[in-house]
Amino acid sequence: MYEHTYPSKRFQKTLEFLNQHVTAPSHILDLGVKNPFSEIMLKEGYKVTNTGGEDLDEKFDIVKQDFEVVTAFEIFEHLLNPYTILKNTKAEKLVASVPLRLWFSEAYRSKTDMRDRHYHEFEDWQFDWLLEKSGWEIKDRLKWTNPVNKVGIRPILRRFTPRYYAVYAERK
Repeated sequence: MYEHTYPSKRFQKTLEFLNQHVTAPSHILDLGVKNPFSEIMLKEGYKVTNTGGEDLDEKFDIVKQDFEVVTAFEIFEHLLNPYTILKNTKAEKLVASVPLRLWFSEAYRSKTDMRDRHYHEFEDWQFDWLLEKSGWEIKDRLKWTNPVNKVGIRPILRRFTPRYYAVYAERK
């Protein structure tokens, strides 16, 4: 459906997972600035409000507002303290995805953009523990790979090693 939208596999998997657990026109708080995937959610009939680029480690009052669902697609790895956001979120439903830690590759770190760094690259069990400790009960999970069209050992490993992990959780 979104095959010409970069990155198509991640967007398609994420949309399928979201649609399994959240029905449009649910009102969603999407953590992170407006982006191509928030545009896809709008086209699918969801009511989407994005955060405005504020430092969510410091300013997280928006998650205390009334939203049916909070989504966080590849956001928590950029926060020093994702626990605070997860604990204080007022919504009853959460759909989130994180990049998984790859044993054969270093954590992502931009050399030019201080905001575009991964403080965490989770293993699935670590993300599960974080959610459970912050008051969420995981109802569903999905992992998928992120193959790249390059030659080498790492590109071969990416064909078999899951890179993304998505969860659907409800407030306990």
